[in-house]
Amino acid sequence: CQALIDAGVDVLVLDSVGQKMSKRLGNAVEPFEVIKTHGADSLRWYMITNSQPWDNLKFGIEGVVEVKQKFFSTIYNIYSFFVLYANIDGFKYKEGAIAIDERPVLDRWILSELNTLVLDVDSYYSMYEPTLVGRAIQSFVVDKLSNWYVRLCRRRFWKGLYDDNKISAYQTLYDCLVTVAKLSSPIAPFFMDRLFCDLNKVTKKELVESIHLSDFPNTKDLFQDCSLEEKMRLTKNVCSLALSLRKQEGLRVRQPLSSLTVCLSGGSSNDVFVDLICSEINVKNVFFEDNSNDLVSKKLVVNFPVLGKKHGKLMKDIVSVVGDFGDSEVSVFEKEGQIEVLVLNKKLILNSDDLLVKVMDVPGVITAKNDDALVILNTEISEKLREEGFAREFVNRVQNIRRDLK
Repeated sequence: CQALIDAGVDVLVLDSVGQKMSKRLGNAVEPFEVIKTHGADSLRWYMITNSQPWDNLKFGIEGVVEVKQKFFSTIYNIYSFFVLYANIDGFKYKEGAIAIDERPVLDRWILSELNTLVLDVDSYYSMYEPTLVGRAIQSFVVDKLSNWYVRLCRRRFWKGLYDDNKISAYQTLYDCLVTVAKLSSPIAPFFMDRLFCDLNKVTKKELVESIHLSDFPNTKDLFQDCSLEEKMRLTKNVCSLALSLRKQEGLRVRQPLSSLTVCLSGGSSNDVFVDLICSEINVKNVFFEDNSNDLVSKKLVVNFPVLGKKHGKLMKDIVSVVGDFGDSEVSVFEKEGQIEVLVLNKKLILNSDDLLVKVMDVPGVITAKNDDALVILNTEISEKLREEGFAREFVNRVQNIRRDLK
């Protein structure tokens, strides 16, 4: 920055609302104050992931703050969680690495995702695509490592018995943190070097003083299980849909529900982890159906923006014809992806771009769908379920009081 200022380079700088502030960099913003407050790595990560380095960038301090909170704070929280329990158990990675096929399914899944990330990042760096590198790493850390793996594995770290299951969790999370640090170090050299050194000084797995003297993660013969990754992706999607329904109805997750019915697009119950769905959604049973027509009411509706451009003058008559469609027409449309209609003695073929299938909720259940699945949540709460929900709320309140009283 100082070199640019000294060289008298003229640049156009905009404030947060897009107003011209100055053509002189040094007079417009305080770059050193940004770095002092938020860190050089946060600033660099924001600028790299926001847009390609050769593209114009509408700079905003809010973006730097968001990166710091969403990405760097997430990594730091994962590290803090790991260190807290690793210190309690005295984990130093002295045990032999547990074989991949002997590790729990969540460990195998996150390691497969990690290795997929390594291959992707290596490819992006080779093509000089740092923006794709940063976005891929951030997605892995936030969506997969933090929000899914660490959250679902917390009890494995909490439990007292120091067995192979717990050691596998430590080894897996350690490998994830070190690998992410190495992949990220070209963009965030200071933060990642500190992360790597703090981990490595305890385990001494690598005889180097800095992450920048270590080897880039190996890209040969990596463990990958694409079917496992796809199965977990579908599981996460089903959970996301069901949790959105709970939020929509104001049903807290601590309140157990009786059942969730899932209709997978071209899949079966073997394509998802049922036990994870039960645990995440807090339902007693998960049922699978090939055909959802018997469970919910559906109807065809016109996609006005698309169909209006094609048949503007006929729209009123098309809407009338489609409105009279029943279950048989819906079934034909879902099976063939199109349907023939007769409008003012004209035969028209309406396809999936022209018509939409709308799922109608029935009393006692609510539904949500995406391209992967349709989920149907039973919202009827029996007296037994209600009492169990009260018990969970009671336990939660007591635990919060214990925490507050230390």
